[in-house]
Amino acid sequence: MLNYSLGLVVFTTYRVALRSLQTFYRRRHINVIPILIVGSNEIAEMCINVISDDPKLGRRVVGLVTPDGVTANKGRLGEFPVLGKYDEMHRFIRLYGIREILITDPSIQPELLFNTMVKCGRGHRVAFRVVPNLLNCIPRKTYIEQLGSVPVVRLFEEPLSSFGRLIKRSIDLIVSSLVLFISAPLWVIIAIAIKLESRGPVFYRQERVGMDGHIFLLFKFRSMSNDSEADEEHRRYMERMIRKHGDTNLGTVENPSYKFINCRRLTRVGRILRRLSLDELPQVFNVFKGEMSLVGPRPPIHYEVECYEPWHRKRLDVKPGLTGLWQVSGRYRLSFDQMVKLDIYYIENWSAWLDLKIILKTMPALFMREDSQTSDAG
Repeated sequence: MLNYSLGLVVFTTYRVALRSLQTFYRRRHINVIPILIVGSNEIAEMCINVISDDPKLGRRVVGLVTPDGVTANKGRLGEFPVLGKYDEMHRFIRLYGIREILITDPSIQPELLFNTMVKCGRGHRVAFRVVPNLLNCIPRKTYIEQLGSVPVVRLFEEPLSSFGRLIKRSIDLIVSSLVLFISAPLWVIIAIAIKLESRGPVFYRQERVGMDGHIFLLFKFRSMSNDSEADEEHRRYMERMIRKHGDTNLGTVENPSYKFINCRRLTRVGRILRRLSLDELPQVFNVFKGEMSLVGPRPPIHYEVECYEPWHRKRLDVKPGLTGLWQVSGRYRLSFDQMVKLDIYYIENWSAWLDLKIILKTMPALFMREDSQTSDAG
């Protein structure tokens, strides 16, 4: 037993040291994998955003290939060269030493990929990876049944099974109870700080849309001096963002993000709370009450739902969460449609393990500096 424990410690230490060394070099663009993007759609742009913003992934985008070889000038795609057409991929693999290809175009012919691999030869070890359009993926939770002698596929009608709902609710209840108990002194300190700095209530309350369209009252620590004006600006911002599907949450100089606009309304205490994401702490009480979950799509405001397209409403099939898949998958560089697609992927592929991974990734994501913060009002 002692030898096993010692071996486990040595192996774990070795792995951590190796990964730290790898991350050290990758942050300096050393020992990175050159990759080629196939396609120039929004999925390709999402891949480029993630790879460019996270050096730890150890990837470097060499360029893109498109059906006609035409330069893709839209958004961030325009920052990378279009090397040529699909049928010229084998040339660029040899020329630039490409080791990985990300296929984002679902219409590409399998024969073309097969010919590319043949032309590359065995000497070029290239990994071909397909990045699916999340909305076109068949749900993982499906069942094969028989109708007499006819095989049929029954799609999973409920996002979570009865047992899955029980497990998720049990975890929510246990964790929220512990957090409420442990953080009670912190609530008192924050409440006193808010009251000492500015007049007004300690808590900011706002109606949100929960599972199946049920309305509930969401709680946050007040971080602004004028919430009514902030609500109105948030409404205009969200309507613009939902209807202009290409917009990201970061905004631009001409079209600034909501948080950039409302920075001037943050109190000093509120600025600290936002920086540490402590303004969201009271939502643990919403989780305890069963109105929210630890992990899930963020709860929208009613006027956001009014702007939804029919497929957007799929994100209301489960309880909203404190954190979710899109928060740890690019956060503010995603358009609204991309956020919803990630929410739908989470719903269709829910598991306790996926929840755990999202929670573990949320902690460092909370303290990452961005040009703007989340798009919640208040």
